[in-house]
Amino acid sequence: MFALGIERLLSDSNIKAKLHGRRVALLGHPASVNQELEHSLDLLMREEDLKITAAFGPQHGMRGEKQDNMIESSDYHDPKYGIPVFSLYGDYRRPTPEMLESFDVILIDLQDVGCRIYTFLTTLFYVMDECATAGKSVWVLDRPNPAGRPVEGLILKNEYQSFVGAAAVPMRHGLTLGEAAYWYKAHKKLDVDLEVVSMNDYDPKDRGGMGWVPGVLSWVNPSPNLPRLSGVQMYAGTVMIEGTTLSEGRGTTIPLELIGAPDIDGEKVVEEMFRLCPDWLWACRLRPCFFEPTFQKHSHKLCSGLQIHIDQDIYEHNDFKPFRLVSLAFKSIRQIYPEYNIWRSPPYEYEKTLLPIDILSGSDELRRWVDQEDSTMDAWEQRLSVDEAKWAEERKPHLIYG
Repeated sequence: MFALGIERLLSDSNIKAKLHGRRVALLGHPASVNQELEHSLDLLMREEDLKITAAFGPQHGMRGEKQDNMIESSDYHDPKYGIPVFSLYGDYRRPTPEMLESFDVILIDLQDVGCRIYTFLTTLFYVMDECATAGKSVWVLDRPNPAGRPVEGLILKNEYQSFVGAAAVPMRHGLTLGEAAYWYKAHKKLDVDLEVVSMNDYDPKDRGGMGWVPGVLSWVNPSPNLPRLSGVQMYAGTVMIEGTTLSEGRGTTIPLELIGAPDIDGEKVVEEMFRLCPDWLWACRLRPCFFEPTFQKHSHKLCSGLQIHIDQDIYEHNDFKPFRLVSLAFKSIRQIYPEYNIWRSPPYEYEKTLLPIDILSGSDELRRWVDQEDSTMDAWEQRLSVDEAKWAEERKPHLIYG
């Protein structure tokens, strides 16, 4: 029977016994729930033989109280349990020595979305770094990767590391958070006491390879602007729009499923995308549309653009390539509007020098390919395929499932 990491921990006395007599912290967020939608902090607090001494929240907060993007959270004391709740997206993004003193073991129970720039992955890596130095134990309570096993995008170059990319991982990595922890420990040769409480009866190849477990797990937003699983499937592409002057649909009801701006023609962009490379548009439909964001970029301005649809029978999870699709959208806009100011200027996510699109995509290669007049689709396909094949091999020793 399927069970999440948190459920296995609490139901298996042999696993739970390893925590007896140790001070335990939880790193969680609103999607840290079991199949009955009970929050992991509440579940852990009910266990009389566990000593929960602290909690930690990533970007958007432990309880998801921050609704907009890049809004910091403060430390506080939990009003129900009285324990300190430390923010890892505020004054500090790594646990400080004071924070580390509050626990012996930290349980990381975060719903990830399988994308390198999603900051929960960075937070995992930062916690592992600091716990290795301080001699603390890290337990990952594993959850499904709702983007499944597909790999896509550039492997991050070291000189472009930032809070939206802390290690040499491609945009769409195809790992659960537990598998990512195993990879990072090996990659960094970290001397950290790591344990992954794996899921039971989980195979990412099931259900067409989509990674999620529909009908068993409810979708709880891991961050405010991913309200739908369709947005998660597109995220490895549409998140790059954050690095541009275009709107990614924040301030609408379907964020990260839209591309648009007041001064482009969405219908022309779609036509150009099909002219340039229809092979990158398999398994989805593109609809020219208009929208008006209520906040963020182009607030209260009518935007022309396109919506990506993956809710018809033509959708094939393993054939859908969101990184290529959004790369193609950028290229098409550049072809139609050669002087268009696509690229957003820094600062972005604590990076004050490098361009946002470069730290998001992994290097300056995407930007240069878009801006170079004679660059081809075939050249970009070949470049991406090299990194994707390399990562598919590199991750193999660390796979737990399937």
